[in-house]
Amino acid sequence: MTGMVFQFHNLQELRHSASLVTKVFVQRDYSEGTVCRFHNKFPSDLHNRIERTLLEETVKTLNSYYLEAEKIGGQSYLEGCLACATAYIVFLCMETRYEKVLKKISSYIQEQNEKIYAPRGLLLTDPVERGMRVVSFTHLQLCNRAANDTQSSVCFFETVKVCYKI
Repeated sequence: MTGMVFQFHNLQELRHSASLVTKVFVQRDYSEGTVCRFHNKFPSDLHNRIERTLLEETVKTLNSYYLEAEKIGGQSYLEGCLACATAYIVFLCMETRYEKVLKKISSYIQEQNEKIYAPRGLLLTDPVERGMRVVSFTHLQLCNRAANDTQSSVCFFETVKVCYKI
């Protein structure tokens, strides 16, 4: 199975079927307080699925985005003042800086899934969907239909440990 490249055209379809397969988690790192940051240690369960540098770069980028989202500055101060002055009604017609960065993170994850993870039989799940506790990698069941036979299919499924913990 190593070296095979799989093409996926619909990541939403993969997400729906992903509940049937095994997942590997990279836990949140609380060593520097409650700032949203994830461990950068490579899970051994993924060693034959993806290169260490690719995964570490993804986690590093996610950590930098979350640091940017939680950064306190003039804009977040102004948003807070406007929220208080308008009884939070202002948030009905404007996005906060935090929400904008979360959208950027979601786009980044979508891009990473399309370019890096899905072709390797993995699906990266947005940490927001897991309560910001873990970065989740789902091992997908990969089916490759024979070229001339639409009835038969050859499926590959790799079982791994259920959870990776530091």
